[in-house]
Amino acid sequence: MILLLFMLPVCAQHVTIRGSIVSGTDNEPLIGASVVEKGTTNGTVTDVDGQFTLSVSQDAVIQVSYIGYTTQEIPTEKTTTFHIVLREDVQTLSDVVVTGYSSQRKADLTGAVSVVKMSEIDDVNSSNAIQSLQGRVPGLHITNTGQPNGDVNVKIRGVSTLGNSKPLYIIDGIPSTRSMNELATSDIESIQVLKDASAATIYGSRAANGVIIITTKKGKAGGTHVDFRTSLTAQQWQRSIDLLNTDEYGLVLFRAGINDGSVLNTTTLSNGQPNAGMNRFTYMYDVTWNNGTPSLNRIIRPEYLDVAGVPVMRASDTDWVKEISRTGLIQNYHINLTTGNDKGRALFSVDYYGSNGTVKGTYFNRITARINSDYQLFNGRVTIGENLSIAKTRSSILSGGGLQENAKNIQSIVPVRDVKGGWGGPASNMSDRQNPVRIIEDNKQNHEDIVRLFGDVNLSVDIMKGLTFRSKFGIDYTGFWTRNMQKTYQSGFMSDHTARLNQSANYGGNWILSNTLQYKFNPGKNNVDFLIGQEMMKYSFSDIFAGRDGFLLETPDYMHLSVGERNLRNGGSGTSYALSSFFGKINYDFDNRYLASVTVRRDGSSRFGANHRWGTFPAFSLGWRISQEAFFEKSTETVSDLKLRYGWGQTGNQEIDNYASYGLYQARYYTDPTWARDQGTAYDIAGAGQGSLPSGFIRTQRANPDLKWETTTQHNAGIDFGLFNQQLSGSFDYFFKRSSDILVSPPYIATIGFGGNRWINGASMENSGFEFMLTYRREIGEVALHVTGNIASYRNKITELPEDVINSYPGNGNDQTILGRPWRSLFGYVTDGLFRNADEVNTHANQPGKGIGRIRYRDVNHDGTINDEDRTWLGVEDPDFLYGLNVNATWKHFDFSMFWHGQVGSHANVHTIKSFSDFFGFFGGQNYGRRLLDAWSADNDDSSIPAVSANNVNDEGRFSSYFVENTSFLKLANLELGYRLPERFLQSAHMQGARIYLSGQNLLTLSKTWGDNAFTGVDPETPNFAYPVPRALTLGIQVSF
Repeated sequence: MILLLFMLPVCAQHVTIRGSIVSGTDNEPLIGASVVEKGTTNGTVTDVDGQFTLSVSQDAVIQVSYIGYTTQEIPTEKTTTFHIVLREDVQTLSDVVVTGYSSQRKADLTGAVSVVKMSEIDDVNSSNAIQSLQGRVPGLHITNTGQPNGDVNVKIRGVSTLGNSKPLYIIDGIPSTRSMNELATSDIESIQVLKDASAATIYGSRAANGVIIITTKKGKAGGTHVDFRTSLTAQQWQRSIDLLNTDEYGLVLFRAGINDGSVLNTTTLSNGQPNAGMNRFTYMYDVTWNNGTPSLNRIIRPEYLDVAGVPVMRASDTDWVKEISRTGLIQNYHINLTTGNDKGRALFSVDYYGSNGTVKGTYFNRITARINSDYQLFNGRVTIGENLSIAKTRSSILSGGGLQENAKNIQSIVPVRDVKGGWGGPASNMSDRQNPVRIIEDNKQNHEDIVRLFGDVNLSVDIMKGLTFRSKFGIDYTGFWTRNMQKTYQSGFMSDHTARLNQSANYGGNWILSNTLQYKFNPGKNNVDFLIGQEMMKYSFSDIFAGRDGFLLETPDYMHLSVGERNLRNGGSGTSYALSSFFGKINYDFDNRYLASVTVRRDGSSRFGANHRWGTFPAFSLGWRISQEAFFEKSTETVSDLKLRYGWGQTGNQEIDNYASYGLYQARYYTDPTWARDQGTAYDIAGAGQGSLPSGFIRTQRANPDLKWETTTQHNAGIDFGLFNQQLSGSFDYFFKRSSDILVSPPYIATIGFGGNRWINGASMENSGFEFMLTYRREIGEVALHVTGNIASYRNKITELPEDVINSYPGNGNDQTILGRPWRSLFGYVTDGLFRNADEVNTHANQPGKGIGRIRYRDVNHDGTINDEDRTWLGVEDPDFLYGLNVNATWKHFDFSMFWHGQVGSHANVHTIKSFSDFFGFFGGQNYGRRLLDAWSADNDDSSIPAVSANNVNDEGRFSSYFVENTSFLKLANLELGYRLPERFLQSAHMQGARIYLSGQNLLTLSKTWGDNAFTGVDPETPNFAYPVPRALTLGIQVSF
């Protein structure tokens, strides 16, 4: 009895707690998470649903831990039911990284590999996941087109070739060079970027430009779970180019007439109106003359623009950019269902993405369905699986950039519609610029459809302990369908009175068969991972097209090929190539301290000549984890990780035409020797323009059986470090690579009798640079802070070119060539401001056309004459530095992120836009930019813009430093605030997690707007007024059950 009395208070001090543990990354249950009462051995682990039950002392503190996640200590005094969210431990060095046909621990990597956490980019509402990597991976240079389909240009560590510099994409083990806009971002589990040869050589022939590995999500064990997310994004242009309105155009025209000494259309007013007989499509000016100098009182617009017949096009003041612009909207819906147990897993997802661009008539819609599963047989020794996705996209055939080009060029005096409701358009003396509103309206029914089927079936067999055989058969096939109806129209003097229909259907893709055998064994302190493999790939492409003219009705239901009346045109083409490969790799480490990796791959490609179809690409890398050494043990509290790396390797490039090594002939059935002499094989026998022979075949390409692989040899030295238990960590890499035997196609002179281009190996290029990344993590009370910054720099130079192609690149072809210079170098005249007075004009070198208010060109060679010999190097388009800064913080249920990125030292050739914005005489009959209002004049003599003139007597269209601008920028690319619902709401709603967030993209852009080479355009990312990257605001919701 006495014993029972002593036990009663003990029993009273124990309580039973229960709860669930999920990942803070995806709200998935964590199976086998440890729950231990602090200071005791009393504990348990979670079941397949992430649930746990444990009896603990009253007021106990439990410790919750899971591999790869930060351990939490939670008091139990206030509740007995818990929903615990573990944060991913970004400090861990045990993360598994996919590196090509296998995977490694991050700590064991000896190559230059960057890993992107999808949690950082998952909320960026973009049709292309690669677009969201901009600024987040050092050495990855992404140029955004701004188009609704999200197309981007990607370079890894600069340019290594004179041809195609796109990286190789590996999606779930299947290679692809297609755009990634058919892949839903929410379906992606992880992205790795392989940057140096020691990491990328395993992909051999296609890895010279780097490799981006994309792994999609798979099913997970632990019951059935549903994730749903949706977002709505509104987009607008950050700014648009300023165009002259109708009266401003008349003012600039007036000033040009004064400067040029031209006769002005002046008039004397009668009762405040122009005299009768005024030219109705030319500006008139009410002026007061003072000693022969006109003073402008009033600009008089013409009433109508057309004078032939009955005038119907009344003068207007149209803001064409406004007419084609709108607020773009993006809708995204994604649902994901996963299920699994210890015998198998499955996933099914559906994603819809719909984007209406900021330019009317531009859009991109995509629906994607994905299913994958894997099943374990024979006690887990055999695993079979499949992974299949299908995507259907529809996009406008209109180019947003092309519509903007028309909007900025057509004069504002032109109306959208005439007085009879027809289309407005250019009048006499205007350029042939189409009405962009008409183009949008007449192309509403025209679009491009794409269907992409992507997937694989795979098999894995554990033959014995450590020995695994894997086999995969994958496909990546795409079909393209385009239907383009061209309606009849009359738009000013522009017209087409024939209705036309053009249709095309293209089919292309590849299949791939890959087999690998991997053996892992661990004798003593040695860890060996040996892999050999074989791979075959076949790519094919075919297209057909047809067109007809003449349709009685111009409706989508009627306009079909079968009812077209005339001009029947049909055609098609096809191409294919094959690749066969063998590869092997050994990863070795001793005692987790000394690391080594050796790789070799041999590829055979049908694209090359019979004498050099095969190429061999070796690589090796070494690593030393100094922090694991015994002599370093006392320093580990300060330096928690320190690793040195070095890698060397060779990769290949085969990105040329599929039949580049063959001699090719083409039928050219032209019989006119006068007008078709360049297209056909007709020959004027008599020499009098009368005789002709029937056409036959023409040689378009000469054979080269010795055509061989481009080879890029790369060195990479790096250091990885972590300080203060990984609170501060980072890496630094320096690389040097040299590409040799670069493939080029020199021009030919037909008159010497050879005929046809010929691909050869004849160029070389060097590229070097560095990458630095630094991460800081700290928990301050309830605030968790995570800051990552990166900076990278690279510079290339062309070191060798065939003699007959040097003149195809910038330079004068003599003493100043592209050799020894970066590939994207700019070459031209140097400007020295404007002539401000007569003395400057008279004392300057001989420069035809010079005058006050005109551009002054520098006499670089000091010979007293401005000519071609004064041209020199003006800059490089590629930036000196690329950088990014990512700040993430969480506090209680709130999360915040801010991402900046930018570039320094980049320059752009802005001849296209500045010819329009700063000069009146280059192109006649079109509109211009408002910068002309600030052009030099006697009353505005400090302006840097040349005086307005309708005559280009000073040849100011020549390429010079006036057309080179600094495109350095800093952008606030993303700003986001999120809130996760507390546990009490989740339980009542039977949810595992719920989050709402608000984010903004491209909210602020800072660029160089002062001094020499200041940026004067709209967006330094798209400097020549291509489709500008829009500013966006996104509201999103994420729910999991």
